[in-house]
Amino acid sequence: MSAGASAPVPGAAADAAPLVDVLRGDLTAAGYTVDGVEEALGAVASAALHREQTVPARRELARAVPGSDPRAALARLFLLGDDVPRAELDRALPGLGASGAVRLGLVSAAGEDPGDAVRAVVDLRPYAAVDAGGEASWWLSSDLAELATGGRLATDHVLGAGGASTTLAQVTARTPVGRVLDLGTGCGIQALHAARHARAVVGTDLSRRALGFARFNLTLNLAGDLAGDLAGDLAADAPSAGTELELRHGSMLEPVAGDRFDLVVSNPPFVITPHAGAAGRAVAEALGDYEYRDGGRSGDDLVRDLVRDVGQVLAPGGVAQLLGNWEHRRGEPWEERVGEWLDASGLDGWVIQREVLDPAEYAETWIRDGGTTAEREPAAWEAAYGAWLDDFAGRDVEAVGFGIVTLRRPLDGARPTLRRLEEHTGSVHQPLGAHVAASLAAHDWLAARDDDALGRAHLVVADDVTEERFHTPGQADPNVVVVRQGDGLGRGVHASTGLAAFVGVCDGELAVGQIVGALGALLDVPADDLRAELLPAVRGLVRDGFLRPAEDAR
Repeated sequence: MSAGASAPVPGAAADAAPLVDVLRGDLTAAGYTVDGVEEALGAVASAALHREQTVPARRELARAVPGSDPRAALARLFLLGDDVPRAELDRALPGLGASGAVRLGLVSAAGEDPGDAVRAVVDLRPYAAVDAGGEASWWLSSDLAELATGGRLATDHVLGAGGASTTLAQVTARTPVGRVLDLGTGCGIQALHAARHARAVVGTDLSRRALGFARFNLTLNLAGDLAGDLAGDLAADAPSAGTELELRHGSMLEPVAGDRFDLVVSNPPFVITPHAGAAGRAVAEALGDYEYRDGGRSGDDLVRDLVRDVGQVLAPGGVAQLLGNWEHRRGEPWEERVGEWLDASGLDGWVIQREVLDPAEYAETWIRDGGTTAEREPAAWEAAYGAWLDDFAGRDVEAVGFGIVTLRRPLDGARPTLRRLEEHTGSVHQPLGAHVAASLAAHDWLAARDDDALGRAHLVVADDVTEERFHTPGQADPNVVVVRQGDGLGRGVHASTGLAAFVGVCDGELAVGQIVGALGALLDVPADDLRAELLPAVRGLVRDGFLRPAEDAR
């Protein structure tokens, strides 16, 4: 059976707004930041806590003199889920105090005496990340994780900033824009990132609890008053960010029908969970449906429909960036399957598959994600596991891909010109947002130039590009040359002698055509033959950021 309902969301009390302001001041004064907590715990305990191992952190914090370090009390309370004496929380949050924390819905207290235990009812932790706009540091509230509760998650659980949230924040382009839609806002983390480079941000979610957490987090971090009734829209200015913020309740694109956005970001409930037939009934009985990840659709239909339909809310030239899963079905390459979605969307599309799991790995990942373990609940584990495998077998699913989807609505009247599906499972250099934006711009630059115009262009080598040469021992000339990208996706391109020589002389002085002509004479290759070989490769190097137009490099 699924876990019970979670605690009420924080900040719902009528007097919450001034208390949130006090909380912000106390957390700042306490040094309750990512770096501050790591300093209090030490490197070993911090690393263990990232692996969800609490013993080193508890041992380290036990050495602290009670009340001497507010970070220790806050970490024990909110990160480890341990009780702390009321007096210790009063010292850690001197303005708010335990009484204010109770009124805000952050903790529960066993009594009014200084020694009475106080326990967290929500997770409140520092967050730090680097996106394409630079460093960001906030506090995020969410439901208590399994690490603190010791059990499975409630089906209405509101997740904090997990790995997928961080990935999306880092791959999103941060070009200043007018309006941003955060579809499936959850605790509001993408809205916080977007508020740094947009004039207006709209966050939507089917979960009213998620909207409550998002409202609290936006108010806490942006000093904006988001007071309002969740039965309708929540809208207000955040003076410190200069961004209009709005939260809307509803499923997928329904709350924003008829609106237009310059950027859509979404970490949707993309998990492929059995819903139909005996498999669906077995999973519902064993686990329940988790609102933060289960979209209620069969297979990968939810991601398919989002890819197809998101263009309805994109302004001309607007970009959508989202994460998703897609099925690899027997006899159908994933590129064809997902490529059909792109074709149906009428948008420019770029899909990067980052990970592939077999059906068993996928089932294990998502059963475990909700806090169900084979050791703790063997019957539920086995029932859900078998149902997942049956569901995949019914659609001939051999694997499940995970990746990043970037879509763009062409300008009015224009046809899509970008259709790219690729697999890149190696390491990347985050944040990728600037690289994604540069690749889209490079695509447009290339699309506007035929080969003759490209021949007249002047190119330079990007600063992060290096060349690797591999020699057979005793041989003077290399038998393999790789042009390597140090930033972005970290691509490596095997270069022919001609292409390696071309890249080596791209300093912006000579036009592409002049370089090709000179290399033809040097290598004793007809110029037209070398041109036919090199120009497609040059286009690829420009598209992927190895080479840049000289005018952009100045």
